[in-house]
Amino acid sequence: MHLIAGDIGATKTLLALARPGDTGLDILAEQRFSSSAYTDIVPMIRELLDSAALGTVHLEAACFAIAGPIEGEDEAQYARLTNQPWDLDAAAVGKALDIPRVKLINDLASIAHAVDVLPEDQRVVLQEGRQIAHGQRLVAAPGTGFNSAIACPGDGPLRVLPAESGHAAFSPANPRQLELIRHVTEREGRCSREHLLAGPGLPRLLDFICREAGHPAGAALQQAMREGDPSAAIGEAAVAGTDGLAVATLELYADILAGQLADLALAALPTGGAYLAGGIPPKILPFLQAKGFLSALHERPPMNHLLEALHVEVVLDQRAGLRGALEAARQAASA
Repeated sequence: MHLIAGDIGATKTLLALARPGDTGLDILAEQRFSSSAYTDIVPMIRELLDSAALGTVHLEAACFAIAGPIEGEDEAQYARLTNQPWDLDAAAVGKALDIPRVKLINDLASIAHAVDVLPEDQRVVLQEGRQIAHGQRLVAAPGTGFNSAIACPGDGPLRVLPAESGHAAFSPANPRQLELIRHVTEREGRCSREHLLAGPGLPRLLDFICREAGHPAGAALQQAMREGDPSAAIGEAAVAGTDGLAVATLELYADILAGQLADLALAALPTGGAYLAGGIPPKILPFLQAKGFLSALHERPPMNHLLEALHVEVVLDQRAGLRGALEAARQAASA
């Protein structure tokens, strides 16, 4: 039995071919594709199968994780990529490649599926708290965008409740964050969670910090922002401690992330734990391990005690989406 899985984004698509082994799934082939170079996923899959050079392969199931909402159910699932002009139709993919089971899931759902199969060295515990084995879990992922999902383990396949929580309005926790909302709204028209917690939010936060300080960031940071990815430049300067305003930006970012994680946790009561995934948390881990992060996480009276008991982890694995899609494909094949 062979499985195909993919983690599909606007910039890149990761595909893997695997089969069940004695200790889990054995990956037979894996390839990265430029999403913009294709108009459909089927040619990508055919290229992957050709590169594997395994001859005739019977594909039992496939699962593809997409950064966006999934429409329809079962074999009638459909998704449109937000930042690429192509669509994904589960039935059409199944027919084109003779795959009996094709499943589409939200990218946060794929990370939720990965939690149970992550190696220990790909996770960092921020707060031990208490975990109930089959308690619901909260997954939140700040990266190019921001979103969250609730996973409900049980005796059968993992059930995941997707969301688009990044587009919800940002709720300030204190007067300073209220000023931040005003600052961002004046420039963007509104202030959502994604405006602050996604990667492009870091330059917005730095702009706010510079206004507070009354002077711009250092010349080296400004040059790095002009010549490369501004968000990455801010993060790298903050972690290295080479620019004081970059450090202040990441401290504010961690404070906001902790508060929004607290709000999401109070809405879900994830007794199975909260998991921070996505591209940003592993890169700013020292700021999440600082005392201020947990202080901001707990500050939701009168429910501080619930948040102090929350198990919180950072997912380090940048292939968690693909790993989770493979796990979902395995479950689909076994259903």
